[in-house]
Amino acid sequence: MNNKPIAIMGVFAVDLAFRVKRLPVWGETVLGSEFRLGPGGKGSNQSVAAARLGAKVYFISKVGADNFSEIARKTYEIEGVDTQFLISSNNDTTGAAAIIIDESSGENAIVITPGAANALTPQEIDLARECIRGSAVFMTQLELPVPIVVHGLRTARELGVPTILNPAPACALDDATLALCDYLTPNESEAATLTGCSVESLDDAEKAAEQLLARGVRNVILTLGARGALIKTPTLTKYVAAFNAGPVIDTTGAGDAFNGGLAVGLSEGKTLEEATSFGCVVAGISVTRHGTAPSMPKRFELERYRQESLAAKKSS
Repeated sequence: MNNKPIAIMGVFAVDLAFRVKRLPVWGETVLGSEFRLGPGGKGSNQSVAAARLGAKVYFISKVGADNFSEIARKTYEIEGVDTQFLISSNNDTTGAAAIIIDESSGENAIVITPGAANALTPQEIDLARECIRGSAVFMTQLELPVPIVVHGLRTARELGVPTILNPAPACALDDATLALCDYLTPNESEAATLTGCSVESLDDAEKAAEQLLARGVRNVILTLGARGALIKTPTLTKYVAAFNAGPVIDTTGAGDAFNGGLAVGLSEGKTLEEATSFGCVVAGISVTRHGTAPSMPKRFELERYRQESLAAKKSS
């Protein structure tokens, strides 16, 4: 097993999650059935996911000097995430996210304000240069400003470290940025934004992935929710099944769970197919629980679910 750490650059945001029967329209108030407050932000969630799976994780980000930042630091202390590159700002507030969750389906809509992380600078990223150099993979997302994302990806590539870009929330990217991605992990809507083509069918997914490869991405892993994931490389087209761990409660952290699992799988020397399957199991367990970071499973739970799944298949 490869014991190299994982470097993750991204945003911490406090999640304020509301469960409702339906979304309100503008000017309307609806009653929710539940409220939860907890740690979130894509980069932060992915860091927690990877740490719970046994990886050494460096998290590169910035938070404010406020009460929300205390939630961040307490979370990382509990989860064992290295925070030597989590910078404090006296001039900015810590990020926050409002999450609306549909009671019946578990689907969600999110508004995030990155806060202090928006002020992360190239010079601050460069402080982590030697830790990035020693990492198995470097992963980031698009909650940070694109120039900062590009600097992080370029730094990792210069140091010979494989890069993972989770292009969420979706925005258009140029070919030069895509060419910095060893692994790109969009969902259907993000792939549609990147390619300008609707991604609804499996055929659509393959065409979108082909377009992204043509634009310079080395490997595309297009996540398809309950349909699993599509792996597309210059030599491989492979569908990986989703993992059913039980009734879906909350899909909010599923993408982060998948990306954390993928990064850990790759860091341990798994093949891309094996790492993708590993990520699907992590995501499949996470959606059966409330919250984002709190929903991430620990390593021992994956084996338990796998054994239960095998037993169920034998008895059916």
